[in-house]
Amino acid sequence: MKLNSCSVIIIHLFVLQCLSVVCLSQDFDFFYFVQQWPGAYCDTKRGCCYPTTGMPAGDFLIHGLWPNYNDGSYPSGCDHGASFDKSEISDLIPTLQKEWPTLACPSSDGFKFWANQWTKYGTCSKSELNERQYFEAAIALKGKANLLQALRDAGIKPNDHLYKMEEIRDAIKVAIGYTPGIECNVDEFGTSQLYLVYLCVDTSGSDFIECPLLPRAGCGSSIQFPKF
Repeated sequence: MKLNSCSVIIIHLFVLQCLSVVCLSQDFDFFYFVQQWPGAYCDTKRGCCYPTTGMPAGDFLIHGLWPNYNDGSYPSGCDHGASFDKSEISDLIPTLQKEWPTLACPSSDGFKFWANQWTKYGTCSKSELNERQYFEAAIALKGKANLLQALRDAGIKPNDHLYKMEEIRDAIKVAIGYTPGIECNVDEFGTSQLYLVYLCVDTSGSDFIECPLLPRAGCGSSIQFPKF
């Protein structure tokens, strides 16, 4: 069967459209929504610096919302032309300062940190979320996952005591409904501490899912929940 030039053009455009949909759907497979315990971040030789807005509350803080692939790899810096626009999230700043501050030194107001999060990670989810939606999604997820309350309900408190890893993981799973990933740090005395909690989220950035892949924990069978 012979095709005229018009038919060839239409088929070519259809193929390109299909390919663009496939590429868009394969931008990433899921998000890691990561929260950090500030007591563990600060309790190292490196130490920490409180934001210019003051000492954060004694609660888990947002650490990141990171697009990932099911094979364990992840995209990064996907749109070098997409700069961070502070005006897009101006009304979210008080919430971000409370829920997503940076503890890195020197002290800062957080804007450089949030800009880095957007350009390095957020731009890789632009097929689903624009800049404002990206930060709104992280804030909403924090509201859905009250880790400190989940642990307290299981009798696990930030009191420098040691707790079994299984108890911490199970307490979070009972509260959230999905198995978390736990990452530990080591303080200056070599004690393994509860540091990061990973929860997996669908590509819309709205619903928790079972993790296709959990990060390596680097934890012992018992870990410390340090004070803050």
